[in-house]
Amino acid sequence: MVFILVPDARYEGPPTIEQEIFGDQAEVSAFKATQYIPDELWERADALMIWGELRCDREMMDKAPNCRIIVRCGVGYDVVDIKEAGRRRIPACNVPDYGTTDVADHAIGLMLSITRGIVRHHMNLCDDPVENWRAVYTPHVRRLRGSMFGIVGRGRIGVATGLRAKALGMTILFYDPYIPDGGDQSVGFERRESLVELLRDSDIVSLHTPLTDETRNMMNESTIAYMKKDAILINTSRGEIVDLDALTQALKSRVISAAALDVQPQEPPDPNHPLIKALKQKEPWTIGRVVITPHAAWYTPDGLTDIRGKSARAIRDYLIENKFPRNCVNKEYILK
Repeated sequence: MVFILVPDARYEGPPTIEQEIFGDQAEVSAFKATQYIPDELWERADALMIWGELRCDREMMDKAPNCRIIVRCGVGYDVVDIKEAGRRRIPACNVPDYGTTDVADHAIGLMLSITRGIVRHHMNLCDDPVENWRAVYTPHVRRLRGSMFGIVGRGRIGVATGLRAKALGMTILFYDPYIPDGGDQSVGFERRESLVELLRDSDIVSLHTPLTDETRNMMNESTIAYMKKDAILINTSRGEIVDLDALTQALKSRVISAAALDVQPQEPPDPNHPLIKALKQKEPWTIGRVVITPHAAWYTPDGLTDIRGKSARAIRDYLIENKFPRNCVNKEYILK
């Protein structure tokens, strides 16, 4: 019988969804990242399902010498050492299609929370619902129709987000040097040839790139400086794509208008970071200008069910049905 180990589950209760997919052909055992996992279970594991709370690196692979496939239960796979897995002839897969609409909805929701003043009005009314019963003038609140929505990374989620913004009457720009010409015409987007060009032209900038050596700290002091003074930065991709120190200073110095972040370089965030401290203390420069959510863009009950089912099916198809994984992300390293 096949044995699947989940060392860092991000769901409550037993792995019933996964077990149902395997039936009596496999056994699934799930743990939280903080729980102790006996060595014997690591050694038995034919497959690892990784949620991102732990890094699947050489040390973890050494503990699971019989592992034949690794599935990252999510889109981003920076927590998996795909080169090391490839060296061991282990396919590493992601689940690229489980939360496309959910993350796109969240990105638009973050934009609207600032451009419609939703968070600021809510906070004001919580403080005094009578005295503050009025629309607050702020340059962050604006009409979206006719403005420029810039996407960095025109993948699945980037396209879904852009189409939602387009429905609001916005013009959609994108920067992605790895996407060939032509696809932009089918969705009515406009290409920009460089990141700088996109940042200069966009009123809203939404990040939708994977975390790589190339994209780490892509939004830093120098790149943020190219953005419009009234621009808004949205990040629902990976926290390390944005230099949080540089963004904090840019917001305090009014280099840009606002930012909405679903992800942080460190998660949970460092409570002593200047931006996090300022939010907690409700410093005036953050009010209505900074919105954060707890890496929740991916989550809906439907999305959670999808990701668990799709991850399990990928393992079933490979180990039981003998089908090579469709969403293998390290094929090039396996074939070397």
